[in-house]
Amino acid sequence: MPLTPLTAVLSASDATGADLTGFAGWAVDVMERLGVVGAGALIALENLFPPLPSEIVLPLAGFTASRGDFGLVEAIVWTTVGSVLGALVLYGLGAVFGRDRVFRLWKMLPLVDENDFLRTEAWFGRHGRKAVFFGRMVPIFRSLISIPAGVERMPLWQFLALTTLGSLIWNSVFVVVGFQLGEQWQEVEPVVAYLQYAVIAAVALFVAWFVIRKVRGRRVSAG
Repeated sequence: MPLTPLTAVLSASDATGADLTGFAGWAVDVMERLGVVGAGALIALENLFPPLPSEIVLPLAGFTASRGDFGLVEAIVWTTVGSVLGALVLYGLGAVFGRDRVFRLWKMLPLVDENDFLRTEAWFGRHGRKAVFFGRMVPIFRSLISIPAGVERMPLWQFLALTTLGSLIWNSVFVVVGFQLGEQWQEVEPVVAYLQYAVIAAVALFVAWFVIRKVRGRRVSAG
């Protein structure tokens, strides 16, 4: 298996998940100390600093719930709350500071790629509301998509609704998978790949349908 950022983090734990170290061990320790609020806080932090992988934190929240530290529904609710709060901070930064200053700040952060910012911005410019909803299910984009939404002053109620729904879907899948896998939570990596492919395929199909509908509409109007 190639060494992706996800496998690099997973390699910090043993095969059974019984003696976690590195980022995974720290995340579980936070959730054990702070309870389900800690899971929400970690996801809020992941939104603000995208190199922290939600694909690790969410299954770990499910894993911790499977050990009885808190309930499964609690884990889903609080991680979704954390996602929305983190997204709101970035939305606010976009609205208050504007695109250029936020972009300069982004380039100063370690372990980030400025092209991710540019691609996210372009995606939002093309798809708007769809970008916010589907963007919550694409790593890196899930955080960055909030910034152009703030810059463009997307109605706050609309942003909150789309962010909450997209985050709830994404978080629920990974928390439940982590809960079901228990100490084998690290086996979630194949799920990450399949979900990303599914989201990208769904977006591509939607865009194709939208373009075809527009073209047909113009032909009818011209006729």
